[in-house]
Amino acid sequence: MHKHIKLSLIFLTGVFQFAMAQEEEKDDIGTETVTVTKAYTPTINDAFKIKTMPNLNDSIVLQKKKINYSIFSVPVASTFTPAKGKASAVKKTPPPVLYNSYASAGVGNPANLMGKFYTSRTIDRESGYTLGLGHNSSRGDIDGVALDNIYSNTELDATYTKRDSDFDWGVNIGAQHQLYNWYGIPDATFTKEEVEAIDERQNYYMAEASGHINVEDSYFENAKLEYRRFWDAVKSGENRAVLKTGFSFPVAEENLGIKAKVDYVSGSFENASLNNPVNTPGIDYSNLQVGISPSLALANADFSLNLGVNLVYGLDMENSDGNFYIYPAVTASYRLLDDMAILYGGVEGDLMQNSYYGFVEDNPYVSPTLTIVPTDKQYDAYVGLKGQILPNLSYNAKLSYTTENRKALYKLNPRNDARTDEKGYYYSNSFEVFYDDVKTIGAFGELNVDVNRNFTLGVNVEYFNYNTETDNPAWNLPNLTSSLFMDYQIGEKWYAGANLFYVGERDDVATIATASGNPADFFATPITLDGYFDANFHVGYRWNDQLSFFLKVANIANNNYQRWANYPVQGLQVMGGLTYKFDL
Repeated sequence: MHKHIKLSLIFLTGVFQFAMAQEEEKDDIGTETVTVTKAYTPTINDAFKIKTMPNLNDSIVLQKKKINYSIFSVPVASTFTPAKGKASAVKKTPPPVLYNSYASAGVGNPANLMGKFYTSRTIDRESGYTLGLGHNSSRGDIDGVALDNIYSNTELDATYTKRDSDFDWGVNIGAQHQLYNWYGIPDATFTKEEVEAIDERQNYYMAEASGHINVEDSYFENAKLEYRRFWDAVKSGENRAVLKTGFSFPVAEENLGIKAKVDYVSGSFENASLNNPVNTPGIDYSNLQVGISPSLALANADFSLNLGVNLVYGLDMENSDGNFYIYPAVTASYRLLDDMAILYGGVEGDLMQNSYYGFVEDNPYVSPTLTIVPTDKQYDAYVGLKGQILPNLSYNAKLSYTTENRKALYKLNPRNDARTDEKGYYYSNSFEVFYDDVKTIGAFGELNVDVNRNFTLGVNVEYFNYNTETDNPAWNLPNLTSSLFMDYQIGEKWYAGANLFYVGERDDVATIATASGNPADFFATPITLDGYFDANFHVGYRWNDQLSFFLKVANIANNNYQRWANYPVQGLQVMGGLTYKFDL
């Protein structure tokens, strides 16, 4: 049937097309223009939307039937046993092995020896003691030096400490022997016979004892008492006793601190100043200081201020001359940008007690003919900025202005051919202490880099400008100093370090004494000491937890520079040794 329908449709379509073709041939209707005046806009009627949830008005359907549930429990036997959990094993890092003692020894050129021993023992939970012994010496000759130039330094130190629930206390004893030579005679000045007749050796001896106590939760905070005896091989001797104590009192929400000190030094020299044509009379000195320093501390999260004053009474007991001094003691700091920028400053002053022992520590080539008086540091005003730019980069910059009366400066003693002292320090080969009123402008800058826990690097530069009351140079004080240091931990076994420092030019003067004894009449020749670099390096290897080896190289540039006039130092020095840790 479908077949017949298809044939019929095909037949009708063909007849229709034939008729249309005939009509077009018979009559041509032409063309016609149609203008549309309105666009066709169909519309759609709203459809009726069936709601998803139809409303039901049947009250029977809306009522809920109440259903009562009941549970019929039947015990069921179970044989299931849960597996016990097991904690994951964590690999423990063994704690470092600590030893209470070590010994170190080294040997190098030119005939240098070094030895150290240290032990720290615990008696019980509250007390213990330490013992230390050190020695450093050299018996090598310095090129171009006619006199003996060996040196030796041996130290012994012992400490006992005890801690209770609210305070701790301790005692300390120490001893030291130093051997030096006044070997700095001018070149080509004396004959061989005169040089051989000079006794240039000097020995220094020191013995000291001290005790301290620190108290917690008390108005009385601490106290320390020190006594030192110092003497040399030419009948010079000095005694010094220092007592320092501190108190603290709450004032409202702040804290009032009070520090007090008593500082006494006395001594004598067998011989007179080398300005004198004869070595009599000797020199005696005795200086007493009594001081008290109250201060009020104010602080918050970003700002701290310490307002204080330093009151000191100084008495020259040898001449019965006393003076009262008032010094500022003000410090402050403010965080500008958290730890990135901290502004700090202060104005401080003090009566600085000078001593023969202190001068020898600074310059072992001083003569035993010194005048000992305190230095009046009227004020040291400074302002600085410090902070941490990066987690591993910190800086510090400071400007300062200092005024000091009777500042101690080291200057060459005159050559005095009239003297007959026991020791040969009057050939312009020793130093006197010259006191001058000095005003100093200083600038300081420092950078420290901690690349990681194994590598640190630091560099600093300091500049000084001096103005003296006598219009003399600031004897033997450099205008510029700088230093660089580095420490590097190379893996677990190796470590290394280096330091380089620079000291700028210094001024001194060589004089020849006359019978008048007046330094203004002495023949003088100015001396300018060249600035110098000194580079040092060390490397070490840890064989195990107890044994390690080291190698030290000093004065790598092999430069016999002069730290003091006419005193060249040793050149290249290489020392090797080992350190052994153990329990004693």
